[in-house]
Amino acid sequence: VLAWGMETPILRYPGGTTHLIWFSVANYEGLEKVLWAMEAQQSKLAADEGRSAGSKAMTTAQRIRETIDSSKTRDWLSRDILSGYGPNPPAAILPITRYNFIKVKPGKGTEYRQAWEKYNKPVYDKLLADGVVLTYGLATEAIKTDGDFTHFVWVATANMAGADKIVAAFAAVNARRTEAERAEVGATFTSLTDPDMSRSIVTRSRIFKLPAK
Repeated sequence: VLAWGMETPILRYPGGTTHLIWFSVANYEGLEKVLWAMEAQQSKLAADEGRSAGSKAMTTAQRIRETIDSSKTRDWLSRDILSGYGPNPPAAILPITRYNFIKVKPGKGTEYRQAWEKYNKPVYDKLLADGVVLTYGLATEAIKTDGDFTHFVWVATANMAGADKIVAAFAAVNARRTEAERAEVGATFTSLTDPDMSRSIVTRSRIFKLPAK
């Protein structure tokens, strides 16, 4: 596992997600190792608890069934197209992460990545170097399961103030462009995406572990 964490959404809505658990691996082999390790741990816990059959305490499996509505659990398998990582934050830092979901028009994936890399990536790289952004990425589903989006951007900051700094950084870049350049950037992204399908969520980390450096 390269990185992992658990998050809870800041904005609540009826029937919405209560917790997100994520982990990052290098490839499918790494994914398989994590899945097998999870199963092995569950089997070990069940065996250990089985040997304590006289105990009236709930087993781990029972606590999971009581706590989690598994019928509403949703999995995604995504692949980062572009990403940037800063150093591991202090243990006391539990970041805020914003996810922006975008629906790119059919056949426009390569052009969208190129536009994002040209206009957005330099801003995030500067914010990463300045310590404002802890980590960021542009990702797609590795196995397509959802028709509402094709790509998503994720950006983690130490606190909500970091979000203000991101907005200010993009506003400053846009202010330095000419009116024609601003129109060109806007037209580029509008031509490549379906703006009405864009959605965002903001989460607070409860556990946050980045790759060791």
